[in-house]
Amino acid sequence: MASRNTAQETLKLAPVLDLNEATALHEKLLALKGGAVSIDASAVERIGALCVQVLVAGARSWEEDQLSFTFAKVSDAFVKTTQLIGVDVDPLMAKEI
Repeated sequence: MASRNTAQETLKLAPVLDLNEATALHEKLLALKGGAVSIDASAVERIGALCVQVLVAGARSWEEDQLSFTFAKVSDAFVKTTQLIGVDVDPLMAKEI
């Protein structure tokens, strides 16, 4: 059995994640498939529902693969928008040990 690369990669999200960015975000996540991922959403100023869906689908996919998918940093705008559309990213926040 081939060993998986378990080194954690960081994906820094763009400031504006709208409909036009959804495909690019999906492609970036696919490129990181197979290893642990840390999402840096600290620069996000606006995020649309489709990009939130892409991130939620990514989190579920990583969970199925039993790999880490966490949000290391999030902006206030990111948190407020996800809460407005009913998505709780708190369980995915990286916790300090």
